Amino acid sequence: MLPKIRTPIVLVHGLLGFDRLKVAGLTVANYFPGIVESLQAAGNRVLIPTLSPTGGVADRARQLKTFLDLESPAEPVHLLAHSMGGLDARYMISKLGMADRVLTLTTLGTPHRGSAFADWGLERLERLVRPVFDFLSIPSQAFYDLTTANCKKFNHEVPDVPGVRYFSVAARHDGSFMNPEWLLPYNIVYQAEGPNDGVVSVASASYGERIEVWDGDHFTLVNWLNPFNLIRSRWRNPEPKYAPLLARLRDEGF
Repeated sequence: MLPKIRTPIVLVHGLLGFDRLKVAGLTVANYFPGIVESLQAAGNRVLIPTLSPTGGVADRARQLKTFLDLESPAEPVHLLAHSMGGLDARYMISKLGMADRVLTLTTLGTPHRGSAFADWGLERLERLVRPVFDFLSIPSQAFYDLTTANCKKFNHEVPDVPGVRYFSVAARHDGSFMNPEWLLPYNIVYQAEGPNDGVVSVASASYGERIEVWDGDHFTLVNWLNPFNLIRSRWRNPEPKYAPLLARLRDEGF
C-alpha cells in the first residue's frame, strides 16, 4: 500500500489531458488510472484539476491556482505533475505567489528543456494545423511553449523558489518495433537529445534535487496501458513505482 501523506496530493495532467472521461454519467477513463484509487485507499486526499488541454503554460498555471484556491485554500499541497503539467506547476509556484502553498513538486516526464519533437512538429505542421485551431477557436499556445527555444527562455524567467522541494522522474523507452506508436517521435528526439520516453528526453525531464529514471514510455509514467501490446494485462498496479515517491515525502517529514 502507498504511504499516507498528511497534506493533499494534487495530480496535474499534461498536454491534451483531462481529469476523467465520462459517458452517460459513468467514468470510462481517467488520466491517472489506478494511481488515484491507490492513493485514496491509503487514506490520502487526492485533488485533480482540469486544465485547458491546449492552452499555454501561463493560462494553465492560472487555472491550477484557481483550482487550489477553491479546493485547498488553507492547506499546503504536494504536486505530482505529468508532462506539460510540470511547467504549469513551476510557473504557478514562481510567478503566481504560490510558494507558501506548495510543499513539493514531483514532475513526471516534464520537458523542462523542451522537446525536439515539438520543434519538429511546429516546423512541419504549423501551417496546416494552426488555421484549423484558429477557426475552431481552440487555443494552441501549448505547442509553442514546449519547444526547446521557449523552454530555454522559460527556465531563465521562471526560477525555482527557495523552500519548495523539486523532484523529477524521467522515462527511458527502448525504441522497440513492438511499440510502433512511438517510433517516429522516439527517433526524432533520440537523434537530437539522446535517450527518451518517446516524446521527452531523459535529459529534458531531469530536474530538481532527486531524479529517477523508469523504463517505459511517456504515458506509462502515469500508468497508461499500451494498446499495441496485447499480452499486457488490462490494469497495472502503480504502487511499486509510486510508493517510493510517496515514501520519500513521508520520510522527509511531510
